[in-house]
Amino acid sequence: MLNQIQLTDLLVLDIETVPGVADFQQLPDYWKELWMDKISKTMPENSTAAEFYVQKAGILAEFGRIICISTGFFYHDTAGKTCFKLKSISGDDETDLLKSFIDLLDRFTEKRGRFAFSGHNLKEFDIPYISRRMLIKQVPLPSSMQFSGKKPWETNLVDTMELWKFGDYKNYISLKLLAEVLGIATPKDDIDGSMVREVYYAEKNLPRIVNYCQKDVVTVANIILRFKNLPLLAPENIFVAD
Repeated sequence: MLNQIQLTDLLVLDIETVPGVADFQQLPDYWKELWMDKISKTMPENSTAAEFYVQKAGILAEFGRIICISTGFFYHDTAGKTCFKLKSISGDDETDLLKSFIDLLDRFTEKRGRFAFSGHNLKEFDIPYISRRMLIKQVPLPSSMQFSGKKPWETNLVDTMELWKFGDYKNYISLKLLAEVLGIATPKDDIDGSMVREVYYAEKNLPRIVNYCQKDVVTVANIILRFKNLPLLAPENIFVAD
C-alpha cells in the first residue's frame, strides 16, 4: 500500500495520553470497582490496583484521556527539497482538543483531498483511542476516520509497525527499536512514554510532552522514507507550525 501512496498524501500522527485522574484514589468508588473488574485478569500478582492504574490507565481509552495530538505532513519546497511540517494540538480540555483535531483534518482534506493517516501502531492504538474518546466526549467522528465495515485494504491507514511485520502477524516492535535497527538517529535525552503521566500531573509541563510527541512524529516520518528507500529528512527541512 505504501508504494502506491505519495508522501504528500500522508498525515503522520502520534498521541500522548494520561490517566483520567492523577491516581487511583481520586477515582469515584464505582469507577474503582470498574477498574478492578477491567484489570482482574491482567494485573500481575505482585501489583496493586493503585499501582497498576498509574502504569496502565493512560493507555485504556475508558480510563485515560488525550492531552496531545501531534501531526506532520510532507511537502516539497520551491527547490524541490523534501520538507516536513509539524502541527500539534494539546491542552487540558480534551473536548476542545478533539474538535481542533477535526478542524485540522478538514483543512488538510481541503488542501490535499483524500489522504492516509500514518503512524506506529496507529491501527491498534492511536486511531481507536481517538475514536473512542470522541464517542465518549460526544464529538462526531469525522468522515476520514469512519472505518466501520471497511476491508483492511479500503482504509486509509499506513502503520509502520505493520509494514515491518511483512506478513508476520505475531511480530511486535517498538518505535524506538525500529528506528535504531533502520539506522535512524533519535533523541535519547528526553522523556519516554512511561514518564508522560508524571510530567503532566506532577511537573505540569505540557510543552515538554508536546516536544516529545513531535519527535516521535519525525521518527515515523523518517521510517516511512526508509521504507520508500528515500533520503532521511534534513534537520533544517523540519519545521514546526505555530
